Amino acid sequence: MAVVTTRSAQILAQKLQAEGITDSSVLAAIAQTPRHLFVEPVLAHKAYENTALPIGQGQTISQPYIVARMTALLLQGNSSGTVLEIGTGSGYQTAILARLFKHVCSVERIKALQFQAKRRLQQLDLHNVSMKHGDGWQGWPSKGPFDSIIVTAAPTDVPQALLQQLSEGGRLVIPVGAEQQVLRVYQRQGDEFQSQDIETVRFVPLVPGDLA
Repeated sequence: MAVVTTRSAQILAQKLQAEGITDSSVLAAIAQTPRHLFVEPVLAHKAYENTALPIGQGQTISQPYIVARMTALLLQGNSSGTVLEIGTGSGYQTAILARLFKHVCSVERIKALQFQAKRRLQQLDLHNVSMKHGDGWQGWPSKGPFDSIIVTAAPTDVPQALLQQLSEGGRLVIPVGAEQQVLRVYQRQGDEFQSQDIETVRFVPLVPGDLA
């Protein structure tokens, strides 16, 4: 089974490369990560398709292309130090980040999802991850500042708390908008933030607060 899984993940990485993902380190992380572990068993046969899938609690595991695209945008900041992830979800994006960054701090508002994600990461021997149950809008100030921040749900506007937790030169990759969403990159320069719109996307909303 392990050989089949590795092969499936490798084929997925090849598909993403064909779709325009060129960062070799991101493709390697995709190829090394068994996506079927991050979905419900009934959906395991779809795990290596380039599609988003439901994971319960009204949430989804993102399309692999989007995972790879957002990760590559983070790495363009030329930093592989500390990264803050808002929205742990299934833990798949977390696992990809853990293979590429020195340390990952991940915040999830739904306790049940956080518990499942933690178990999956332990199963893969990925231990450079700190997890917190809390409000993603607030980030994780006590762990910052961060070299990179990635948000896997869409606020109607960028949370100022997240911008303030970026280190000098740090990058924030975030989907923004309600009905019409755009993937946006912010880069910190002193007290100013340069932004660039990348492409249209579709994410679940970033809901404030937390759930037990």
